[in-house]
Amino acid sequence: MVGVAPQEAENGPAGGPQHLTTLDMGGGPTDPEVQEALPRAQRGPDGKYLNPLPTSVAGPGMLPRMIRRYITEGRRGEPEHPLGPFRTDPAVLQTPAATGLRVTWLGHSSLLLEVDGIRILTDPAWGERASFVRFMGPRRFYPTPLPIADLPPLDAVLLSHDHYDHLDQGTIEQIAGTGVAIVCSLGMRPILERWGVPPARITELSWGDSAQVGACTLTATPARHFSGRSLWNRNETLWSSFVIRGPRHNIFFGADSGPFPGFQQIGRLFGPFDLTMLEIGAYDDDWPDIHMGPDRAAEAHLALGGRLLLPIHWGTFNLAFHPWREPVERLLGAARAQGIRLLLPRPGVPMDVTGDEHHSNWWKA
Repeated sequence: MVGVAPQEAENGPAGGPQHLTTLDMGGGPTDPEVQEALPRAQRGPDGKYLNPLPTSVAGPGMLPRMIRRYITEGRRGEPEHPLGPFRTDPAVLQTPAATGLRVTWLGHSSLLLEVDGIRILTDPAWGERASFVRFMGPRRFYPTPLPIADLPPLDAVLLSHDHYDHLDQGTIEQIAGTGVAIVCSLGMRPILERWGVPPARITELSWGDSAQVGACTLTATPARHFSGRSLWNRNETLWSSFVIRGPRHNIFFGADSGPFPGFQQIGRLFGPFDLTMLEIGAYDDDWPDIHMGPDRAAEAHLALGGRLLLPIHWGTFNLAFHPWREPVERLLGAARAQGIRLLLPRPGVPMDVTGDEHHSNWWKA
């Protein structure tokens, strides 16, 4: 295991979650090769976090153009008819994963990951809208398949960055009362504390830092994106991807990222991966640096050394101007051309990861 000393987990109640017990904040991985090769998060003279390479982000100056495009093209990204209903059977989640690795895609970038006996929930966003207000902004195409009250006991919640489609206030306020450990990118602590998360349950990671959750090691790795919950507080918190390594399985949660050479570095240092979860939606020629789209996601999967690709960040919110089915249809073509195996589950259906392909074709209904 690269750069993380194995440590004994602190067990909760019998059958209950394994609590976060270990945090390496001393520079992350200790292997000199890793320290040299993995970029560390840096701040500019203004104190704002920087990307691993120069990155163009649509700023306030793009707002008039975005408004014009939304008026003329905004409806293209919405389904022609209501989707679903999609429902998760909670009883399935009460049994151990047959293979030791099970994933339930709850829409967008929200995933319930069961990795070698540890349950991790990523970027939970149960809210009806990905917006700073409840009456406008991108609305979910379908309700989240699993109510928060029906979630099984969690060992950790993993938060990649602070955008509204990844960090939902109402969801976090409900989860805060459970006492679950939250692992997040650097700088998000004040937001979480305002929403009622106990300070002792928050662990912030910079790129290269690792946290131990039971038998699993969570390592924050670089991504090419940005942060901010308004146009005026951008890049005050960090954005990250994550390696999740258990005794038997190794997976990669890409969260949000544009294309960059870091995928090769991550693959070389931490791969290969049994499963990669990479964004394929919300891409556009006006912001090519911060979202990959399906073709670049296929390239990133290969660079990471992934065995099976689960696409995320699509089919849930209208966040760009492409038709809502386009990301998965383009990915299918790229995967066929490059020999990539895809895991395409119906939203809310728990999937035991065996390495075999699965195409539910739910988007064709």
